[in-house]
Amino acid sequence: MSIALTGATGFVGQALLDAAQHAGTPLRALARREQAARSGVDWLGGDLADRAALKALVTGAEAVIHVAGVVNAPDPAGFEAGNVTGTLELVEAALAAGVPRFVFVSSLAAREPQLSAYGASKQRAEKIVMASGLDWTIVRPPAIYGPRDREMFELFRAARWGVVPLPPPGRLSLIHAEDLARLLLALVPGGEDVTHRILEPDDRRENGWSNRELARLIGAAVGRRPWTPHMSRPLLHGAARIDGMLRRGRAKLTADRVRYMAHPDWVVSKGARPPAALWTPRIETRDGMKATARWYRAQGWL
Repeated sequence: MSIALTGATGFVGQALLDAAQHAGTPLRALARREQAARSGVDWLGGDLADRAALKALVTGAEAVIHVAGVVNAPDPAGFEAGNVTGTLELVEAALAAGVPRFVFVSSLAAREPQLSAYGASKQRAEKIVMASGLDWTIVRPPAIYGPRDREMFELFRAARWGVVPLPPPGRLSLIHAEDLARLLLALVPGGEDVTHRILEPDDRRENGWSNRELARLIGAAVGRRPWTPHMSRPLLHGAARIDGMLRRGRAKLTADRVRYMAHPDWVVSKGARPPAALWTPRIETRDGMKATARWYRAQGWL
């Protein structure tokens, strides 16, 4: 199949390129900057605001996998532009080109749009996809980890230092980027068991992981048993202000993210898991965490 891909240069996108190459699946991928040649990938210059580039991306495609999105922004407008308007432009381009299949990577944050501007923007993007008339599937991944990830890397680095501050007690699900990438490719053909469905994939651990269990998993991966104190919401908001002053636009801990982190339940819904006949995760989480730590060390990040 001819597959058009957005977000190919990001963390999940790179894992998807690896999975597609392994499967022998060619892709046409959008990128803001010139990319090194890669077998099986036809690179196109542009972004989600470039209508001419989007038209070129989807023309002749049999499916779109929409991974690109904004996960961190200084204000709601940044999320709106990247996640809502960008998705609308891509959907309109796909409709105009007659693309029949659309796979959209959203987030579990869309389940609770009142908590964060990020989650609200993802929910609005989902509504655009659902109202499009396309043959769509929406994937809401939980916390994603794996090589190249710069978000959860902050926890690996903190564990290496011996202290991982945690939000108030809660639970979350996890998925390795490679497993997510395999799912996205498996969804491309569609079918009645996945069409017009919102799916929530994970590592199949029942009831997910507690925040402290996650911190200790990461600690074991870097060879430490870190101190894992829970922080109150006021303390987290104070830490977010400090991070904003120190790193400004590059801050990882924002007020928007604090509201998301403090929510106690980010475990996938059992009834929303992908059909087991189509996909099951292959990477055991403890092994995946250790392999991710090895990758960070090899790159000089840890």
